[in-house]
Amino acid sequence: MTNIYLKRGKEESLKRFHPWIFSGAIHHMDDEPQEGETVTVLTSEGEYIATGHYQIGSIMVRVLSFCNDAIDKDFYRKMLATALDVRHRIGVTGGNNNTYRLVHGEGDNLPGLVIDIYGNTAVMQAHSVGMHRDREMIAQALKDVMDDTIQNIFYKSETTLPFKADLGQENGFLLGGDTEDIAIENGLKFHVDWLKGQKTGFFIDQRDNRRLLEQYSTGRKVLNMFCYTGGFSFYAMRGGADLVHSVDSSQKAIDLTKANVELNFPNDPRHEAFTEDAFKFLDTMTTPYDLIVLDPPAFAKHKDALRNALKGYTRLNRKAFEKIQRGGIVFTFSCSQAVSKEQFRTAVFTAAASAGKNVRILHQLHQPADHPINIYHPEGEYLKGLVLYVE
Repeated sequence: MTNIYLKRGKEESLKRFHPWIFSGAIHHMDDEPQEGETVTVLTSEGEYIATGHYQIGSIMVRVLSFCNDAIDKDFYRKMLATALDVRHRIGVTGGNNNTYRLVHGEGDNLPGLVIDIYGNTAVMQAHSVGMHRDREMIAQALKDVMDDTIQNIFYKSETTLPFKADLGQENGFLLGGDTEDIAIENGLKFHVDWLKGQKTGFFIDQRDNRRLLEQYSTGRKVLNMFCYTGGFSFYAMRGGADLVHSVDSSQKAIDLTKANVELNFPNDPRHEAFTEDAFKFLDTMTTPYDLIVLDPPAFAKHKDALRNALKGYTRLNRKAFEKIQRGGIVFTFSCSQAVSKEQFRTAVFTAAASAGKNVRILHQLHQPADHPINIYHPEGEYLKGLVLYVE
């Protein structure tokens, strides 16, 4: 195992248990480790401080242990068992819900790893080369921990690994092969496209926010922009909406939305879906909506795109404020990690002022409990949302 030595004083963030070591903090290495290799991190004085996965780039080590643990199957089994126990304790694993996030990267002290559970299928995603190289070991540990509740493990990391690593990665099953794709969230059914869909196939992080929208939907005309799989749409329908319109620029997303609505509300005339650009739809719409959902994909993947992203959020929310009926409600979100809560709120404030509307904040929203934020890693807070009353 390669030893990596820090520059003097650069161990301070690790003493506060921050799980990232940046390239600028490294003084030298005993040898040139392979990308994804497990390495030992030492202070400038040669004292042990952390163990983690090495990766070429600005974040050079992602810390897995501050206790000199061996990173083996037993380590992953212990970490996955802890993560599962947390999900049991917060109440997302039973009853009318078989869909939840089991591992949320740094939030579960496994940086670079995401595991989502859809019924008897686990979808595993690596965001670091180290987790990719450990994938078979992790899958074995996962099967041990989940026992018979998991029959399939699908590995979906084709688009999440650094392309420069040249891993030749393809998505596929590590266990099983059942393509049954219907899961349940709060009693509602939906198809999960883990083969070709975005993320792991569904946006589990909006579960609590969809439930809140359901409470506001009674008797309202609902517009769900950037609908993807239609999650907000079928919650609105169960909440008693008069009509629900779903909009996405992707025909595949619209087809999936229609299928999901049909699963829960077959032949229900209240729902209609449109394949169209969001801004164009808002410009030309004539239906008097009084509840609008704005849940766009990340406008800023990195800080270099931040300025344009904030302009995009302002423009999008201004359009919604201008078009919504008096007394309407807007659910608006940003899933861009590069955009802070304050920056997003300022963009929405600017939109309200530009539209000349009096807007009140009813709720400030965030990611759910099965997407925990490591208190030593505030960067893990990525989902921001506001529920707004527009006079």
